[in-house]
Amino acid sequence: MNRRLFTILLSAFVIAALCSFVVFRLVSHRITAAPIARTTRVVAAAADIKLGSIIRDSDLTTIEIAGTLPKGVILKPQDAVGRGVLSTIYAGEPILNSRLAAPGSGGGLAATIPEGFRAAAVKVDQVVGVAGFVTPGMRVDVLISGNPPGTTNNSQGTITKTLLQNIQVLSAGTDIQRDAEGKPQQVQVVNLLVNPEQAELLSLAGNETKIQLVLRNPLDTEIAKPPATSMAQLFSDTNAPPPPRAVTHRAVAPRPEVYTVQVINGSKQNNEKFPVGEEKQ
Repeated sequence: MNRRLFTILLSAFVIAALCSFVVFRLVSHRITAAPIARTTRVVAAAADIKLGSIIRDSDLTTIEIAGTLPKGVILKPQDAVGRGVLSTIYAGEPILNSRLAAPGSGGGLAATIPEGFRAAAVKVDQVVGVAGFVTPGMRVDVLISGNPPGTTNNSQGTITKTLLQNIQVLSAGTDIQRDAEGKPQQVQVVNLLVNPEQAELLSLAGNETKIQLVLRNPLDTEIAKPPATSMAQLFSDTNAPPPPRAVTHRAVAPRPEVYTVQVINGSKQNNEKFPVGEEKQ
């Protein structure tokens, strides 16, 4: 091989090796200088934990979270065992204090009721209950239908009115009640989260009227003011022409009668008008 060519190849190899070494040192230095993300072991759900359940040891596991921890996350399993679940926790999800009832309050529906509120049970028909839209966490409006008291000869018929708006659903399910003959029957029941005043309204409405729930967007918090609707309004002809407008006639004063007299003065001719009755003057 030509000595000159060999020298060139050897020099290129040495230069490439030096460049590779320098790049390796720079990359390794940056990797070692980068901070290592700190991980923390927190308590999580080993399986789905339903609303109202009491947490047991077998329901929990631990996972590692890197970086900033969620607010209120539980680090020790003993801080979660025995507490009621306020909303369903899914497998692998960290356990937060805000998702659990206070220690010692137990489980079930009572633990999910915030302070100052009540859970009011409302019976609904099969369509509303089976349709499945009244699930926990949904927002509904409460409509009532009936005849107002003291209207024995109500010409408008049944009246429907919006009683409550933007009410949260706590739970939905079935209950066993007895009919008029004393036989047990399943009844669709929805528990609504209301304040004491609203609970009184629902109790009275449940005894005197028919209650209907309508679903609303949870982001829509505006309180509307719809007027009550009667049966007579449903059958009224909304496309009927408006009543004719009254036509007023103005009294017109009679125009006075005049007569014309042609006056000739030399080469000029004029027409003079005189009212009737002035010819005698």
